[in-house]
Amino acid sequence: MGHTQCVSKSAESEACVAQSGSCRLDELRAEPPGTPAINQDLVPEKPESGIRVQEHRLEPNRVDSSEEAQRLQNAMTHLHESGWYWGSITAGEAKQLLNEALDGSFLVRDSSNPGYLLTLSVKTELGPTHLRIEYSNGHFGFDSVVMARPHLRQFKGAVDLVQYYTLAYRRQATRRELSTDHDTLPTATTENTLQLKLTKPLHKAAPSLQHLCRVVINQHSHDHRDLPLPERLKDFLREYPFVL
Repeated sequence: MGHTQCVSKSAESEACVAQSGSCRLDELRAEPPGTPAINQDLVPEKPESGIRVQEHRLEPNRVDSSEEAQRLQNAMTHLHESGWYWGSITAGEAKQLLNEALDGSFLVRDSSNPGYLLTLSVKTELGPTHLRIEYSNGHFGFDSVVMARPHLRQFKGAVDLVQYYTLAYRRQATRRELSTDHDTLPTATTENTLQLKLTKPLHKAAPSLQHLCRVVINQHSHDHRDLPLPERLKDFLREYPFVL
């Protein structure tokens, strides 16, 4: 498979080697073999306070309004709940974690550059590499070369961003499997400026059974309002509306 290389503008010189993929969020969702049950008595209580975002990590794009600050708080809470956010580990530590992982394995960590909020570390054919995630004007997006940036999508959260590119790769890989000519890749569009191979998140700890059930339900349900579940369980599902 071919790959596109883009170099980050930051001083830390974290190169990003991107794998082929497409960039649409309307993803394949497997037909449900059956909806897993969650015992509502086992649903963890929602924490009284959300994850606190350190102020110095918002520079130089500091949010001004309380509404934007709340959106950032929600985005960081979702990231913590994902299980594949590793906090303040270094690029070297991320590399050690990913060295023995399969290609496409990834994790999110704090960026070591104070001008950026987060970094996506991913295992590629060339080894572990890193893409910085910037937070600007209330949105998350990958840092890239200036000419490419206008074509890169922005997202309301880091989990939204990673999920988008993960599902895009899955869709593209499925298209290739169904294609008679496996050497032919889809024609790139302006939305394919950054192409990544993201396949499996590397969890910091084993996810809880409740969280795993929630993710599986999200994968098979487009609207939680239609599920025959108590409202407390629907609230639990809505607290993490992602499929990763």
